[in-house]
Amino acid sequence: MDFNLSEEHIMIRDAARDFAQTELLPGVIERDNNQHFPDTLVKKMGELGFLGVMVDPKYGGSGMDAISYVLIMEELSKIDASASVIVSVNNSLVCYGLETYGTEEQKENYLTKLATGEFLGAFCLSEPEAGSDATSQKTTAIDKGDYYLLNGTKNWITNGGRADVYIVIAQTDRDKGSHGINAFIVEKGTEGFHIGPKEDKLGIRGSDTHTLQFNDVKVPKKNRIGVNGSGFRFAMKTLSGGRIGIAAQALGIASGAYELALKYSKQRKTFGTEICNHQAIAFKLADMATDIEAARHLVMKAAWEKDQGENYDFSSAMAKLFASKVAMEHTVEAVQIHGGNGFVKEYHVERLMRDAKITQIYEGTSEIQKIIISRSIIRD
Repeated sequence: MDFNLSEEHIMIRDAARDFAQTELLPGVIERDNNQHFPDTLVKKMGELGFLGVMVDPKYGGSGMDAISYVLIMEELSKIDASASVIVSVNNSLVCYGLETYGTEEQKENYLTKLATGEFLGAFCLSEPEAGSDATSQKTTAIDKGDYYLLNGTKNWITNGGRADVYIVIAQTDRDKGSHGINAFIVEKGTEGFHIGPKEDKLGIRGSDTHTLQFNDVKVPKKNRIGVNGSGFRFAMKTLSGGRIGIAAQALGIASGAYELALKYSKQRKTFGTEICNHQAIAFKLADMATDIEAARHLVMKAAWEKDQGENYDFSSAMAKLFASKVAMEHTVEAVQIHGGNGFVKEYHVERLMRDAKITQIYEGTSEIQKIIISRSIIRD
């Protein structure tokens, strides 16, 4: 085993860290307060190659590996999880799905623009009655010969109001269950496609989350991804890779909170000494550092397996389950270490605490990750 990053990985990590510190940090509190989507910053992330990290350069991507991707995600998430989830969705759920399962025409028309940041993508699976149970799709796509007629509602869609390209999962043949589901590419502005109001969220408030409505939307046959009936498998495999991105986001949130708490503990004094010298605080920092390092290894292992072409469903579920737990627990501890200052916005840790919660929910709740893990170990 080699636990050292390569020189290239270090350069990538440092570039992401520099961008996060110099570009994302200024204004991050204001964006959170006002639910302001970082349009200009998204364009800059596209220029840096952050929106098509693993996409083949022939389609406009950076051609980097999954290790590079999680390094970028961690550094961005330390500062602004709203920005990092934009990167995660575009990379893991949209670009990956199109590059892996799309036709050459679909790649030329959409992937080349998504990978460079010219377009932004959204992944539409969740519905009011179908979140964790992805087979219970109420959105339908009826085959009409030359096109499909799409009807239904999708909610909790990240990039919902800003995306140019939407990958929509819909039921084509209910009698076939999971084998009757398909994935479709829908362009913004298509007749019958309506975007609902922006959600007012607890965390990741700078990201753009909407409910989408499809009313007799005509989707050309050429915009179906994969063979007929392959949509459920497409969604599950795409989400498996997406969990690596969200695990890296959770890792970054936890790591960012820990770094702030450590710095504060070396500055704040009580009873004549810095609070880091009190055992109650020192032990909190020790627990935080240990859990974050363990989470980092799980995330890196999942990314490494993806790079090796191995099955990463099991490892990505473990990484997301543990990293999100660490993020939630230790952002709370970071607030505690800051005391009263932790409860106000200017010290950043309260925002990280609010952002942490979503990592236990989206792209498969923690309970779903336990189902995936338990089925795998019982089957083996």
